[in-house]
Amino acid sequence: MVMAAAEEGDAAAAAGAVERGPGAVYHMFVMMEDLLEKLKLLNYEEEAALRSHNMRPPSRHYFALPINPGEQFYMFCTLAAWLINKAGHPFEQPQEYDDPNATISSILSELRSFGRSVDFPPSKLKAGYGEQACYVLDCLAEEALKYTSFAWKRATYPTEELEEEAITEDDAELTLNKVEEVIAEEETDNEENYIDLNVLKAQTYKSDMIESKQEEILESTVDAAEWNLEVERVLPQLKVTIRTDNKDWRIHVDQMHQHQDGIEYALKDTRGYLDKLHNEISRTLEKVSSREKYINNQLEHLVQEYRSAQALLSEAKEKYQQGSGGVTERARVLSEITEELEKIKQEMEEKGSSMTDGAPLVKIKQALTKLKQETIQMDIRIGVVEHTLLQSKLKEKSNMTRDMHATIIPDSSIVGTY
Repeated sequence: MVMAAAEEGDAAAAAGAVERGPGAVYHMFVMMEDLLEKLKLLNYEEEAALRSHNMRPPSRHYFALPINPGEQFYMFCTLAAWLINKAGHPFEQPQEYDDPNATISSILSELRSFGRSVDFPPSKLKAGYGEQACYVLDCLAEEALKYTSFAWKRATYPTEELEEEAITEDDAELTLNKVEEVIAEEETDNEENYIDLNVLKAQTYKSDMIESKQEEILESTVDAAEWNLEVERVLPQLKVTIRTDNKDWRIHVDQMHQHQDGIEYALKDTRGYLDKLHNEISRTLEKVSSREKYINNQLEHLVQEYRSAQALLSEAKEKYQQGSGGVTERARVLSEITEELEKIKQEMEEKGSSMTDGAPLVKIKQALTKLKQETIQMDIRIGVVEHTLLQSKLKEKSNMTRDMHATIIPDSSIVGTY
């Protein structure tokens, strides 16, 4: 899902760049470099605690190119949260497994609270890179710099470096006086290997004066072979070698002229081929357009029939959709009625089975026989209890009569004794 969102974001960014101009594609690279400078001013390497999150500081094109969408999104959320806190708004540090939609919406809401405009959908930030991510971080970095009351100071330029640069700029252009000075220095360093030019000039000047005074031609007394040897020995040392610097503007101008000549020379050959190709393509397009018109004229009645058939088909489809809608509704009602009917059938079957089944009667008869047996047993027990009670009563009665007789007999014996 993240990769698909990243591809969609790249396509949309390319389309927007075409609308704005060819240089808009590289605008996010410039924005990313500005963002990195602002983060360095805020001392993000120490205060953001990236090492505690196992992350390295971002490179100068980190949020401008797709590297690792998951890692880039986490880095984006971490830096955004730190910048919001740095700008004076409390913001909780997002975790790695938080909902990305909620995190992005909270970051954008904080950005809007600073008065910044957000004219892009939040899904553009899910990839973790692109122009929108650079824009959000750059705006937050500016707000953090404003909150910390950061201000640029006047630049102080060291004088020594300026002098060295001036010297190097002066050395870039070689003049005839400097060539003579260099030659004079080389002559003073290597007097044994070099001929004194001043002496030679004086000698030549004197010889010219003498020749001008004398009418006849003077003959030289120097051997020609020795003179040639001396010339061959001194000739390499008299050559002036100038080192070419690739940063010199003259070299760039020469290269531009060379490339221009090459382009013009190549254009002479290719222009004919391009004109020929253009003529062939234009003729082919004319043939295609004329053939298309002919086919359209020939097949116009078939096109009309096709359109009428298409209209009939659309009407039939509409009727079919209407009929299918009624059928589905009736099918739903039918299914409900069948469900109710099944329930009623189940209830009727349960009642019929309960009415025709003789198991309850058998159970009732068994219960009655059991009750009769239990009543018989209870009667027997009642009779036994009554018999035991009667016997106990009789025993008590006999005991009472016996006690009474026992008390009467001693009284009569006492009376007889008297």
